[in-house]
Amino acid sequence: MLCLLWGIALLWTLASASAWAETPQDSAQPRSAVVLSLDGIVGPATADYLVRGLAAAHEQNAAAVVLRIDTPGGLDVSMREIIRAILASPVPVLAYVSPNGARAASAGTYILYASHIAAMAPATNLGAATPVALGGGFPKPAEKDPGSADKPADKPGDKSAAEQAERKPRAAPPKDASESKAVNDAVAYIRSLAALRGRNADWAEDAVRSAASLSARDAHAQKVVDLIADDIPSLLDQADGRTVKVGNTDTVLQTKGLRVQHREPDWRTRVLSVITNPNLALMLLMVGVYGLIFEFMNPGALYPGVVGTICLLVGLYALSALPLTYAGLALVLLGAVLMVAEIFTPSIGILGIGGAISFVLGSLLLVDTDAPAYEVSLPLATGVAVASLGMTFLIARLALRSRRAPIVSGAEALIGQRIKVLSWEGEQGHVAAAGERWRAVGPAGLAPGDTVVIAAVHGVTLHVLADTPLRPSEPAQGG
Repeated sequence: MLCLLWGIALLWTLASASAWAETPQDSAQPRSAVVLSLDGIVGPATADYLVRGLAAAHEQNAAAVVLRIDTPGGLDVSMREIIRAILASPVPVLAYVSPNGARAASAGTYILYASHIAAMAPATNLGAATPVALGGGFPKPAEKDPGSADKPADKPGDKSAAEQAERKPRAAPPKDASESKAVNDAVAYIRSLAALRGRNADWAEDAVRSAASLSARDAHAQKVVDLIADDIPSLLDQADGRTVKVGNTDTVLQTKGLRVQHREPDWRTRVLSVITNPNLALMLLMVGVYGLIFEFMNPGALYPGVVGTICLLVGLYALSALPLTYAGLALVLLGAVLMVAEIFTPSIGILGIGGAISFVLGSLLLVDTDAPAYEVSLPLATGVAVASLGMTFLIARLALRSRRAPIVSGAEALIGQRIKVLSWEGEQGHVAAAGERWRAVGPAGLAPGDTVVIAAVHGVTLHVLADTPLRPSEPAQGG
């Protein structure tokens, strides 16, 4: 044992010395630029992947992070989490809308504005940052100037380009206070990011209020983005020597010739992106609830309990990653409880129907977001509610039928049976019932071989009555 301990200590010492010796060699290697990809909708999985990617880039002492963007937008909560990570990152972030044909719409525009360097590939676009609830993702109709219908159209060359630009259509004002609040909050947020990075704040406000969009060339001309690059090496070459503010310090970028290192989403990000679909999370939640119910109704079945517990925990984790409304979650749980209560309570369907309505309403209010991709599907919520309600009524019907069925087992099943007397003295003796010898009490005068009827069962004693003689009209009974 002593030799084994000495051997382990020696191996540990050699491993530590090897790691210490490799440190200068690692530091001598060329520094790298870590490439992260924001593809698809901005959500909890995307935010988790980018936040961990920025932290890993700092740990490996990367010179820069290239954030490749191609997104139609997504959740406001996840977008702000990504932006907070970018603003707090000690590693410069170079946001790059690519490849050709990509876009940085809605939330992507905010992320682009928050990055230290904003770049676009040719044939890409950005903008349309209006909150979805205000315009459904599309700009509102332009508001005409008063009296413009009575004025003749200007001829080409009558007005200068500046005057024509001043007469561009304006976005319609918000309809109510809630829309105005959302618009003003979004405008203030993106203008603060523009001021921080020295970019065009007026166009940023226009992108929010009227869902304006720009191509790569126009965005560069209006100082919305800093660079237009064909690929990542070109981006790194053009960004070299630029001064950016990282935290509170002005930093000169040294990105030319950096080794490009791609960091793709791992299994955790892929799994999280699947289970954070609110429709799947809702189905997992219901499978978990009914699995536990079946386990409680049939203790020892194991399979419903194990599967239900796993589904319930995964569903709750997925819902915790989404921006939930507590009212919606409470309605979903209330609906499930009412539909289960219908099984045990003879409410003639009132609890079941009320539970189905509560479940559908709660499902529609479950996720607090304007992004259509994260809304619970109405057909799915209705289908789950109808299926749950049907299952509830089916279980209730089976339970009612089982209750009304005649007893075929247990001591109660003996009552009314005709049995034979084995021995009898006075008012007690022994009888044969259900293939067993029982102690019995009854009327005096019985003799072995007489037929008696079981009237009651008290513990292990049968109370019997003398069997009445059969009338001639009745068929004779065997035994």
